[in-house]
Amino acid sequence: MLSSEEYVDRLFAPDADLSRAEEGIRAAGMPDISIASGFGRLLTLLVRMSGAREILEIGALGGYSGICLARGLGEAGRLTSLELRQDYADVAYAHMSAAGLAHRVTYRIGDARDSLAELASEGKRFDFFFIDADKEGYPDYLEWALTLANSGAIIAADNTLLHGRVCNPAKEGPSVTAMRAFNERLASDPRLDGTILPAYDGLAVAVVKR
Repeated sequence: MLSSEEYVDRLFAPDADLSRAEEGIRAAGMPDISIASGFGRLLTLLVRMSGAREILEIGALGGYSGICLARGLGEAGRLTSLELRQDYADVAYAHMSAAGLAHRVTYRIGDARDSLAELASEGKRFDFFFIDADKEGYPDYLEWALTLANSGAIIAADNTLLHGRVCNPAKEGPSVTAMRAFNERLASDPRLDGTILPAYDGLAVAVVKR
């Protein structure tokens, strides 16, 4: 019997650009931890429906989510992607190029917290945020997103369930503790209206109140 996620995924035709990215990530020996295909499609829709022009991605990995985000942008839209490692950013850029989207993306290399501070000092503001980086950093990344957000911006974050570990009181550790804090803050922060979708590995989606 198929899971609900498998059933839905089988309804949609294979995507050549995303399949290429998945294969390239594996070939490069990178972690196979890109966003689930169903949530990737959702990112594209959210960007398109929101009319976002400036996106900030925290965690590029191999470009899978970058493709999904950039596809939702209009011709004037831009994606800024933060990545710790230059070699990962190079793989991501190659996949973005193969998908015809290289002209929409700019990478910043280094610790995300440093890059976020730089963006703030430059007066940058964004309409859409996607967080998919080190899990211990999620609470900090949420606060930075709020600092850098335009009114009405969307904040999305992947892996908010950590394969069920956040739901299990017996599970502890830095990543679990940080993700619980992130989820609780997203649910209770008066600056946000949000929810967490419990499919796949959990996707948080919130809107910064106007």
